[in-house]
Amino acid sequence: MPQTATTTEAVLAGLALGGGLIVAIGAQNAFILRQGLARSHVFVLCLICTLSDMLLIAAGIAGLGTLLSGRPFMLAVVRYAGAAFLAVYGLLALRRALHPGILRPAGEEMPLKRAILTVLAFTFLNPHVYLDTVVLIGALSTQYGAARRAFGAGAGLA
Repeated sequence: MPQTATTTEAVLAGLALGGGLIVAIGAQNAFILRQGLARSHVFVLCLICTLSDMLLIAAGIAGLGTLLSGRPFMLAVVRYAGAAFLAVYGLLALRRALHPGILRPAGEEMPLKRAILTVLAFTFLNPHVYLDTVVLIGALSTQYGAARRAFGAGAGLA
């Protein structure tokens, strides 16, 4: 995309990229879907996810992606912390599948504080959030020059 991209082109490109990234059902989306099926704190959790994504997109556009991609040690720390968190969550999911009701009796809602901490962990400990949201969106935004914020707004709207 040339440096003279219009704001509309940048927003549409960001929207397309953001839409493509959100289609993949990851750990965060699976947790939100599970909470939605239980009708448990859905609005608050979706709001936290949206605001977190916007913060990460803004960080990528501001140049954090370039900073992180130049620091392999930081990416490794994020990757291994995220892998450990996802492994523990996977084991808990397996336990729930093998022994329904063992962790939380049927009909009992997850406390709001625990749900918030869980969704924040899925958001900020997931290594893909830094690769996709910060590095990828941040790097692609540089193609839009002065319209890079519009590109980020489009990605955030998705």
